[in-house]
Amino acid sequence: MKLLFIRHADPDYAADSLTPKGRREAACLAPRLEKVKIRKFYISPLGRARETAAPLLEKLGREAEVMPWLREFQAPIRRPDAPDRDMVPWDWLPEDWTAEPDFLLPDRWYLPPAMAAGRVKEAYDSVTAGLDRVLAENGYRREGRLYRVEKGNCDTLAFFCHFGIQCVLLSHLLNISPMPLWHGLCAAPSSVTTLATEERRKGLAYFRMSAFGDISHLYAQGEPPAFSARFREQYENDWERRD
Repeated sequence: MKLLFIRHADPDYAADSLTPKGRREAACLAPRLEKVKIRKFYISPLGRARETAAPLLEKLGREAEVMPWLREFQAPIRRPDAPDRDMVPWDWLPEDWTAEPDFLLPDRWYLPPAMAAGRVKEAYDSVTAGLDRVLAENGYRREGRLYRVEKGNCDTLAFFCHFGIQCVLLSHLLNISPMPLWHGLCAAPSSVTTLATEERRKGLAYFRMSAFGDISHLYAQGEPPAFSARFREQYENDWERRD
């Protein structure tokens, strides 16, 4: 089985929609994915993800199943640098998260006080349970850190979602902490991440990632990638975002 995680195109977060550039990106994405035999589509309930999928679904005459757990990851915390207001748990300053060894461990990343107080693991478990239900419905049931193959197949499932939630899903499938994924990877708007099962012994499968954040569809059509996935490359670059 193959899984495609597609980040929404360039967003207008205030309006929960796409910018004009984002609509161009979604238009570039559609002809690429219409060539893929996708068995099922799953989509976040948020507008920016739905607008990203719309050109493709319209071309194919298909519909996507809305999954509430695919919305952007929510579990408000109080970061060390901002103790007076709620923040998302997947955006820490490098000097803070790298100072905590537990953040690198798959069975301890949720234990530091800010994460524990925000009940981040509870939110994480809810999301990953949603993914595991979908995989079980499609023949692969979670068993420990692997998947029991109950009905093996080479189907492709597509998930239109968001960067933060995508890293949660990847951390679960690959059995690693989400912290280095949230802070060390960059999935540009409209990018496609691909994983596939490997069944090296009969009945047991593990997922391997063959591509992360692929934006070849943008380059193929002369559309530059959006910067909105990144922070400023150099502190003096005032035209790039800092926070």
